Amino acid sequence: MSSYRDLLKTRGVARIIAAQLTARFPNGMLSLAFLLHIEHTYGSYGVAGLVLAALSIGQAIAGPLTSRLMGRWGMRPVILSAMIVCSLAITSIALFPLGIAADMAIALVAGLSTPPIQPAVRTIYPKMVNSSQLTPLFSLDASAQEIIWVLGPVIVTFVSVQIGTVWGIILAVAFLVGGGIWFLTSPELGRVRIPRSKRKLGVVLKKPPVLLATIVGFLLVAACAAIEAGVVSTFGEGGAEAGIVLAVFAIGSLVGGLSLGHKPIGPWALARRMAIVFVGTAIAAAWLNIWWLSITLFIAGIGIAPALAVMFAIVSASVRFSDTAEAYGWVGTGQLIGAAVGSALAGFLIDGIGAVGAFIVAAVLALFGFLVPLFGKRFHPDLRGRDASPLPDTEPVATITG
Repeated sequence: MSSYRDLLKTRGVARIIAAQLTARFPNGMLSLAFLLHIEHTYGSYGVAGLVLAALSIGQAIAGPLTSRLMGRWGMRPVILSAMIVCSLAITSIALFPLGIAADMAIALVAGLSTPPIQPAVRTIYPKMVNSSQLTPLFSLDASAQEIIWVLGPVIVTFVSVQIGTVWGIILAVAFLVGGGIWFLTSPELGRVRIPRSKRKLGVVLKKPPVLLATIVGFLLVAACAAIEAGVVSTFGEGGAEAGIVLAVFAIGSLVGGLSLGHKPIGPWALARRMAIVFVGTAIAAAWLNIWWLSITLFIAGIGIAPALAVMFAIVSASVRFSDTAEAYGWVGTGQLIGAAVGSALAGFLIDGIGAVGAFIVAAVLALFGFLVPLFGKRFHPDLRGRDASPLPDTEPVATITG
């Protein structure tokens, strides 16, 4: 824990973590907010799944593209433009129900304009701390990120149920704009300039650790999203039990992140952490009771933040600094798509066989999330005793002197 205290005392670290966390909070709110709002509007989880699918397509396209643009135009102009368009698109879905096709089109625009906060902050981190602090910083950030993915749905569920689904979406927009402005005004954005990448778009995915982190991140967040939909469906939109269970899920992740996230990262690290997520998720489906779900999802949560910390570290250690933004763009895209796809798949299964279907979806996704790093172990860097900072863009050139 002392390493985390030292990190938070480092100039700017606490501020930039808090700012980017606030700006990215809607990432953990929108999937469930749209699921509740569209289902309430059209009376079908399946229709909500179509809108979420449109959102995920837009996010898939935007992630690496906006990240690359930051190297050309700068972080602030790209993030500000995206924030304005995205907030307007999301607000229109909440206030102006124009029909299924129109809502899908607007959701696509919202996805395309998702602000690239995650790639920006991951690129800034290595310039804020020394090499020995970078892995603990990724771990601390991963623990904080779990507040987005798990506590975010708790808040949006409470607001949507107690006040209205429209206000749940509006709250997400408030976080997007308020957090975005806070992040944009942070001095650290002016101190770091992302070099323009000389490689073609997508080439960074040829780096096996980047592809591994992108795939596993997709599966992990998709499983979490399916769990969230399943919990809400189990206890109904009017029950406080859903918020309690999701809060316990969040606590498990925070405990795991702070206790395991700073451990040395060996080649089996990601598989071991995903195994914890799979075991907890698989046994959760056995009994849809508040006590059983609280216990099993706490267990599942223990592996989430540590797994994310490993993904961030292996990506950072595997690419050049000029490619970090795009690499994290792909990883972020995987996670954002996972949130939408997990909710969508869970929605269709809930319509078909009930709430247990969502937990079955989550267990299958978590199983693949364990198997991919297990069989992909040879692509996983061994970072024990090794610097996790990005590779430099310039290298020493040998010269011959007379």
